[in-house]
Amino acid sequence: MAPPMPLLSVRGSDGIQLVQGPPKFTDSETFQRDPSKNCKVSRFTKDGKLFGWCNGEVINIVNCSDSKLLHTFDLPKVVSLEFSPKNTILATWQTYTTSKDGAAGTPNLQLYDLKSGNCVKSFIQKKMENWSPRWSDDESICARNVNNEVHFFENSNFDTIANKLHLQKVSDFELSPGEHPCKVAVYVPGSKGAPSFVRLYQYPNFSGPHSALANKSFFKADRVIMLWNSKATAVLVTASTDVDKTGASYYGEQTLHYIAVNGESAVVQLPKNGPIYDVSWNKNATEFCVVYGFMPAKATVFNLKCDPIFDFGTGPRNAAFYSPQGHILVLAGFGNLRGQMEVWDVKNYKLISKPTASDATFFSWCPNGEHIITATCSPRLRVGNGYKIWHYTGTLLHKYDVPANSELWQVSWQPFVDGVFPAKAIVYQAVPGDLPTQDTKPTEAYRPPALRNKPVSSYKLHEDEPPQSIRPQSTEKPVSKTALKNQKKREAKKAAKQESKLEEPAEPESKSVENNTPASVTTGDPETDKKIKNVKKKLKAIEQLKELQASGKPLEKNQIEKIQKENVLLKELEDLELGV
Repeated sequence: MAPPMPLLSVRGSDGIQLVQGPPKFTDSETFQRDPSKNCKVSRFTKDGKLFGWCNGEVINIVNCSDSKLLHTFDLPKVVSLEFSPKNTILATWQTYTTSKDGAAGTPNLQLYDLKSGNCVKSFIQKKMENWSPRWSDDESICARNVNNEVHFFENSNFDTIANKLHLQKVSDFELSPGEHPCKVAVYVPGSKGAPSFVRLYQYPNFSGPHSALANKSFFKADRVIMLWNSKATAVLVTASTDVDKTGASYYGEQTLHYIAVNGESAVVQLPKNGPIYDVSWNKNATEFCVVYGFMPAKATVFNLKCDPIFDFGTGPRNAAFYSPQGHILVLAGFGNLRGQMEVWDVKNYKLISKPTASDATFFSWCPNGEHIITATCSPRLRVGNGYKIWHYTGTLLHKYDVPANSELWQVSWQPFVDGVFPAKAIVYQAVPGDLPTQDTKPTEAYRPPALRNKPVSSYKLHEDEPPQSIRPQSTEKPVSKTALKNQKKREAKKAAKQESKLEEPAEPESKSVENNTPASVTTGDPETDKKIKNVKKKLKAIEQLKELQASGKPLEKNQIEKIQKENVLLKELEDLELGV
């Protein structure tokens, strides 16, 4: 049986239409184009079986296979809509308004049963940010963020709140993908000197001191982006600040944190300073790619231990896109960059092609893992709107330019469930195409008249770093299971010892200048000597914290409190040594 042909929805100022994907690229034979100039929103369901859009008068829901109209909802002001994972609920949102006398407005978030077409629940949701409820993949759980709490509903019963997750000022949350049991990642921003933190829970275990699966706290975070991997075993958290106080970056500061459901957490160490542009998990859930650093940016693939596996070097890029099957990675530079793309074979880390999509503002993989679409959309760019469909080998297969005085707002592929399009063998030879690949001629730099007839001297502001594999090369003999087990025990013991030393470092020879007392001085009283020894340990720990503070490393609240106790400890040491 031939694989299905993905549809492409195209929404703009000329209305909305469905286009057949490769290899036809023609309008859908069953879908009748909606010419409304006010199509505010459109959406496919997660499995791609249904398609819905609002044309400024009503919301229409059609079956993608034959474009049969299933439901029409009289909601002309809706600006956002979302389907539940199993296509049972349609969620709609419209701008919240209040009456002139100051009375509370009417509910603006509605949930509709897609079988009966009836409204099953309405809520007041003032902000458009994070307006949509979140469902688990099996729809057994639905959650909303309400007044710094996360409310959970079970089995589409929206009249009863089944559970609540209450933390001080919960700002955002993400449900894990996959089947039951569902896990929840919650973010609480810091306040009054306390750090921000992200915690992982397994539904419905929210109460008790040890209910959290994992916890990671950090400073310098005005907002975060939490990204689960496909197997729900770990979360990547990109923490961002609006302003870089050092003045090094216009984009603020970003840090990347790794949190696993088994309790492990780490800061992903990035070898180049600068913004974090993009983070993307591979479908296999065992590796992720990060694009970071001042331009030209670096791109690196890390494993689950946050160790780098492959470094793609530097280049004009700010985004990373894994194919739906996880076998190909595209690194691209869109927006204010020239649209250069690098297509890589993930298994062999071999470059496949380097096409260029000038002025592109949007990129998306086709579900078949062979084709990609790039588009120039309004309002990011209001001229030159249109889209292009490519094969990953760099061949341009189809191009559509929006007519003059018209705008393109959105393009999106019809999704499919996993397994419909298995990964195919990667080819490196460019497939044939009818359209010429448009290689834009680079603009020549300005040269003063006196130098225009002279040879051009090559000069680079930055030396590009080449790609390189940095996977650890094992040259040792295979280790037996027993030896490996003993090695892990030794490492755990060593780590525990280092942690205890960090809390109360072992006492070296005293360097105290304030009291000019040598470390070997004893009082003759074993109890007093023991107290002196403990005080000196604390003073040594304070010295180490002060050195960290002087080097510019941010300290936590409890560490700052330790430093503030230095004078009290010095007075205590003096009294003990004098026998007071």
